[in-house]
Amino acid sequence: MKDAITLVVFLVLSFLVGGVGGQVTQSALVDWYPALEKPFLNPPDAVFPVAWTILFITMSVAAWLVWRQGWREPEAVKRALRLHFLQLLLNMAWSVVFFGMRWPLGGLLVLVPFWLIVARMAQEYRAVSAPAFWLTIPYLLWIGFAAFLNIAILALN
Repeated sequence: MKDAITLVVFLVLSFLVGGVGGQVTQSALVDWYPALEKPFLNPPDAVFPVAWTILFITMSVAAWLVWRQGWREPEAVKRALRLHFLQLLLNMAWSVVFFGMRWPLGGLLVLVPFWLIVARMAQEYRAVSAPAFWLTIPYLLWIGFAAFLNIAILALN
């Protein structure tokens, strides 16, 4: 039962971050974001909520898998989960800066440490749980793709 409750907590925290990001993003989607010139690889707007839903689920399951190893590798688990919570803050910060402040350069300045923290988190996960590591790879790739889109939007506008 404790395992299930902990997984729900990880999911709730991730979706709270997503909810804040979504709220901040909504007003920008009405007028600012549609008016921006975007790169040819920019996916349709409908892709983003689906992708983020999947990523919030996988990142939560990955953190939960690491948490479950706490009794075996307590220090490694603490390091990994600190990075997990830090990347959640950076995830939310990117939405606030890019969409809320409507500042693509600032968004990029958040994305660089965000990607680096997730890469470090993946390394820490690998030491504790191989499945958690593999669940983190799509997230790392998506953030890299977001950086590409962010740079392109900055260059085109």
